Amino acid sequence: MPNPLEGSELSHILVSADPARSRDFYVDALGAELYREYGSTVVLRFLGNWFLLVEGGGPTEDKPTVTFVAPFHPDTVSHSFTIRVADCRATYEALRARGVAFLTPPVDHGYEVRCFFRDPDGHLFELSQAG
Repeated sequence: MPNPLEGSELSHILVSADPARSRDFYVDALGAELYREYGSTVVLRFLGNWFLLVEGGGPTEDKPTVTFVAPFHPDTVSHSFTIRVADCRATYEALRARGVAFLTPPVDHGYEVRCFFRDPDGHLFELSQAG
């Protein structure tokens, strides 16, 4: 049976308290491509993925029991992203120079070198290099 999702792409919706501020972070600090903006929604291409930055909001006709909210506490995570890099330390230094604040410098676990940062709304990202 053919895959009904063949040819489709996955978008990540990130709820943002300030989509314009987050847009600037993704474009200026991480090098994402601004695809378009409509209303308060920002559409980005980032590392082969679509990111939609949206404001929070209550239920709608097509999601009658769902409320979108930005992360409420930076140390409570229900979703994160991992960016696989060739050189974690070099990427860390390059992103720090662009204003990205990391939780710690890269940590070498033997099997992996990694470090974490958050976007302006608290969404967690990991830089990871295979050891």
